[in-house]
Amino acid sequence: MKFVIQRVTEASCTVDGNVTGAIQKGFLVLIGIADTDTTAIADKMIKKLLGLRIFEDADGKTNLSLADVGGSLLLISQFTLYADCKKGKRPSFFKAGEPHMANDLYEYIIRKCKEEVRDVERGEFGAMMHVELLNEGPFTIILDSAEMGWA
Repeated sequence: MKFVIQRVTEASCTVDGNVTGAIQKGFLVLIGIADTDTTAIADKMIKKLLGLRIFEDADGKTNLSLADVGGSLLLISQFTLYADCKKGKRPSFFKAGEPHMANDLYEYIIRKCKEEVRDVERGEFGAMMHVELLNEGPFTIILDSAEMGWA
């Protein structure tokens, strides 16, 4: 599982001209799900995500978490995080999770985050989405369950 976490001042997702989710201060999280991912891996990723202290405190140090600043989440599924570009010029996505399983895990992640975060917004799984953001910093973190030793 991969999370690309962007600290944002604002972010939104639109599908077919309709806003599916919009937030102010918080994290825009692009979520890639592999064929080997499980709810146990998702739980570890969520715990790490929600515990990250990447907002600035009064001294300008990145010392505050999402909860500390009352931040929101915009969660977007993005299978292209599992693009394999080793051969040729057209990426392969064979490592990405099968759509039904990946959608189930995406919905699980949303439910679990809603248990901890007041404002959780979302994209639409499998849709052509237009995602807009104002990255603050810019500050972008990549969490990869394989690199963390969880996959």
